[in-house]
Amino acid sequence: MTAPRRALIVVDVQQEYFTGTLQIQAPSRDKTLANSVAALEVAQQHDLPVVVVQHELPQGAPVFALGSESWSLHPEIEQRLSPAWKRVTKAKGSAFAGTDVAQWLAEQNVDTITIVGYMTNNCDIATAIGAEEHGFAAEILSDATGAIHLANEAGKVSADQLHETLLILLHSNFAAVATTEAWTAAVTAGEALPKSDLGTSAMQGRAAFSA
Repeated sequence: MTAPRRALIVVDVQQEYFTGTLQIQAPSRDKTLANSVAALEVAQQHDLPVVVVQHELPQGAPVFALGSESWSLHPEIEQRLSPAWKRVTKAKGSAFAGTDVAQWLAEQNVDTITIVGYMTNNCDIATAIGAEEHGFAAEILSDATGAIHLANEAGKVSADQLHETLLILLHSNFAAVATTEAWTAAVTAGEALPKSDLGTSAMQGRAAFSA
């Protein structure tokens, strides 16, 4: 099997998710940040292309307003920025929406994107699903991404439940899900991460809940 030509996509590792309304609740912010940084270090060691994405809204917006603390990259990411990396801002969920990320990745001969950052329940899942449209395989690191508690007219769900459920959903069709440690081993070995498919996940799901 041909080795994946990976790029690391660092999605919205911004201060809003650490000090703002959208603070990541699960897994822990410190753990997911540390694993995002670890993934960046692996990417540098193996000369993987890196895209750093930053959500940006107009000045005066309640979150991610241009130039605000909420909008700023976390210092652990900011201090590691490299001129060789692709930097983009976006106003929608997917890193591909309204940006030239897909074109840039194609120019780097990338066929697989690895997603770290925030949030599992918004921009991460949007980017993973958007990858399919552009012909990229997707990977998402379970311990370098995170979710928030949600409640609205449709119901409520904890961040733990939401994160786990979305990762199961993604692994069933849209993205290979792995820990940062497992991904690092795959990068080092030049191997693809294993991913399920919808049929297999459906059969295993029926077996799991038929008892």
